[in-house]
Amino acid sequence: MEQVWFVAALWLLLALIAVLVANWLRVSTALSEIVVGTVAQLAIGALAGGEALGAKAPWITFLAGTGAIVLTFLAGAELDPDVFRAKWKESSAVGLVGFFGPFFGAALVAHYILHWAWRPSWLAGVALSTTSVAVVYAVMLELGFNRTTYGKAILAACFINDLGTVLALGLIFSPFTRKTLIFVVVSIVLFLILPSITSRFFERYGGRVSELETKYLLFLLFGLGSLAVWSGSEAVLPAYIIGMVLAGTVGKDHLLVRRLRTLTFGLLTPFYFIRAGSFVSIPVLIAAPLVFVTLFFTKMITKLAGVLPTVRAFGYSGHDGIYYSLMMSTGLTFGTISALFGLNHGIIDQGQYSQLVATVIASAVIPTAIANARFMPRHLLPEKERELRESAYGEPVGEIES
Repeated sequence: MEQVWFVAALWLLLALIAVLVANWLRVSTALSEIVVGTVAQLAIGALAGGEALGAKAPWITFLAGTGAIVLTFLAGAELDPDVFRAKWKESSAVGLVGFFGPFFGAALVAHYILHWAWRPSWLAGVALSTTSVAVVYAVMLELGFNRTTYGKAILAACFINDLGTVLALGLIFSPFTRKTLIFVVVSIVLFLILPSITSRFFERYGGRVSELETKYLLFLLFGLGSLAVWSGSEAVLPAYIIGMVLAGTVGKDHLLVRRLRTLTFGLLTPFYFIRAGSFVSIPVLIAAPLVFVTLFFTKMITKLAGVLPTVRAFGYSGHDGIYYSLMMSTGLTFGTISALFGLNHGIIDQGQYSQLVATVIASAVIPTAIANARFMPRHLLPEKERELRESAYGEPVGEIES
């Protein structure tokens, strides 16, 4: 038992270091946690063995998975239904272009340039087509964009993009069985009835010290997540849609959302982001750096080549459009899920998995770091947030051009 507490203390120490590094470098905490996880795995592994960090321990896997699920749920709950209805054309166009460009581009490059077989190549296309809801939401929340129409539009486009990824993974690689049908039917029924049931339940029993609302939401997320795993899917997949359908109930309860954020960002997401970073195998990258470089630039080029002109067409000029496009170029949650799915089902081997995961994580770190350092549209932040970010990110607001 002592070992568990020691490892837990070590992970939270890494989380504290990540926060300090993020403050020093003026980058998002989520990105700092990913990098700290990669460095920690390399350093601690060299000193005490590859498993010393314990990233594959069941309890760490559970905390990290819970972090991914609740964070994805919160991202869905932040979607404003009115904004989504008003910007559905924009969200659909940006999301679909952001999916199809990397999907076909990465698959063709993996097959014809890297000489992977077709099944691993299609899996690479799926893994690199994603936009990370977890990273984008964490950044939007940390900077204050989640409260703006601009930030909500980016999150809506992320949803469409990742919906394409989920459907592609299911249609190409997952057999449609009786279990899949049960999962789909139960999910649809729940999505239809949840808003009214949740609203009435919270009205009658909510607002107490026992945190009934939090227990209720975690029950829903775990319950539908377990059904997803049983059907051959992934537990995190239904969480985003649950958040969306409850946006009118949970999303408008600011105290409940704040309590969930405290739980998620205070305890759960450090395990998720640090664990994701720990899966990057530096020796594999050193052994075959051109594979990583090829996959990374394939994703970036195919994403930006489609997304940036589309974003510009909807009126986002200057830094606004570039920042939007770079956020859409990130990847993490569904990218690593897709790669792990391929490894577990024998579609890709360990080397291909390491290359894909490294590429996915690099796509979470590099575009976001560039976006926040060079292209952040501070003029779109609420006035109070602009004043707070001025000291945190260095440059006076008045000197930033759109």
